[in-house]
Amino acid sequence: MGRTRHGTTTHVLHREVAGTIGLLADEHDFTAMRRYRTFTFDDHETYLQQVEALLRTLADQGRHTSVALFDPEEYEGFCAETGLEPDTPASRTRFTAELAATGATVPYEGQLLADLVPDLVDEALRHTTWEYATTLLAVIGACASCGDDIGRAAFVRASELLVRVLETAAPGHRHLVCSVATDTEPLLAVLSTEGDTDGTTRLDETGALEFTTVLAAGIATDSPGGLVMRTSGNGTGDKVYGWRLHGGGLQPLTAAEVFDAYCTDIESGDLVGPESGVDYCAPPDLGEDHSGSAHRH
Repeated sequence: MGRTRHGTTTHVLHREVAGTIGLLADEHDFTAMRRYRTFTFDDHETYLQQVEALLRTLADQGRHTSVALFDPEEYEGFCAETGLEPDTPASRTRFTAELAATGATVPYEGQLLADLVPDLVDEALRHTTWEYATTLLAVIGACASCGDDIGRAAFVRASELLVRVLETAAPGHRHLVCSVATDTEPLLAVLSTEGDTDGTTRLDETGALEFTTVLAAGIATDSPGGLVMRTSGNGTGDKVYGWRLHGGGLQPLTAAEVFDAYCTDIESGDLVGPESGVDYCAPPDLGEDHSGSAHRH
């Protein structure tokens, strides 16, 4: 009886262990892993089918599983840094565990792998953007004239600006996009919020942190950038308006500038037809103290 009881308990515990699968979503990355003798998959399509079957089996067992992007170059660097032999399943497991702890993951909830992968790529991009912006703020240093930490001051400023932007927006759904063109790479952050008629704003705290960090990176580096918001659901039709980053603050865009920004394809530069019923307009006044007066360096 004792053995039966122990076996039953162990089986129950197995169902309560969460796991993470490192996915080679890209065929190029899959090919790079084939140089390892212990990586025995030959065909990327078959590999994806087997991963999806494994996810379904684990879900049927009541197991919670998340998926992370497995990057061969990052894996190679991880093994070199930790002294692990890369051509072993144990090392790949160690790296996947590291991804689960510090990287971007998406939970498997029964969706098709073809639907999960785009969400995973977006999540990984968000995570990478936030990490880069955070590092940028951390290493920028102190102001030569006053000694203040430029990154910290920029984050405080960005937080104030975001709060003011949301305070002045009409109730309803708000979709915000912040873009910053740093010297090394462009940064993009998106945030969706819901504003109640009593002035309360409901938002995802992690998303707000990422958004504020990207905005702060633009302020700290005095990089070109802007913030555009679309409001809807307030009974008056959708409105689109925005600001450009200028002098550590937000300078309002004209209705024509908003129209040009919103109706231009980012990749091709071609004009895109405006949506019917959308008002491209000037933004509400944020107040004189929010339009400039940044910490200069």
